[in-house]
Amino acid sequence: MLPDRRKNAQQQSSKVSEIEELSRLTGGLAHEIKNPLSTIKVNLKLISEELNSKDANAARAARKIAVVQKETDRLEQILEDFLRYIRKTELHPVSVDINQLISDMTDFYSPQAVSRSITLRTALCSEQLICKADGDSLKQVLLNLFINAQQAMPNGGDLMLRTMKNENNAVIIVSDTGKGIEPENLDKIFDAYYSTKSSGSGLGLSTSRKIIEANNGTIKVDSVPQKGSSFTIQLPLEEK
Repeated sequence: MLPDRRKNAQQQSSKVSEIEELSRLTGGLAHEIKNPLSTIKVNLKLISEELNSKDANAARAARKIAVVQKETDRLEQILEDFLRYIRKTELHPVSVDINQLISDMTDFYSPQAVSRSITLRTALCSEQLICKADGDSLKQVLLNLFINAQQAMPNGGDLMLRTMKNENNAVIIVSDTGKGIEPENLDKIFDAYYSTKSSGSGLGLSTSRKIIEANNGTIKVDSVPQKGSSFTIQLPLEEK
């Protein structure tokens, strides 16, 4: 009987945790939606007043309509990010060459890096690093980290990508020379809807951690304010 009771207690605890997590997420979603909705409401009122006034100005109305369009696009993105986050991560694991993955993402991101005055630097492990993982989801994580670094370096800087081997793990390190993260915020950086930035959904890093953990890996961050941040991903190497 004791094992059954223990199992039931664990199931109950898991359900409570899921409900608490969902409650926290929906609270964060409501907070994120509030600002664009308020902006839309105000601008629709101004558009109505503009069109009903005797000296109606089509150009002014058009500018306000553009603001409404921008905010509705933002709302759509917030909801898409939320649905992507709560959706169960479906993986299609294959043998992934981590060095090749980094090279592919470097080539993909290079034009944007140049336009933002960001210098890309790579140092790849001399050994081949093969992991059983979902390559597309790992690319999404790397892109999230690139964008995170880009936002931390608004005036440009260095983005460094390194790979190495640590016992039975492949290690990916993404470092920047940006603003860094204050020590008191390091423990919160992967929390859903936590963000120190005025823009963004606040789900980028939490989604990244979810993806890495689904691929049986780990992700952590080290940071020094005003000097930069370094994200370290470890993924189990494929057994030969």
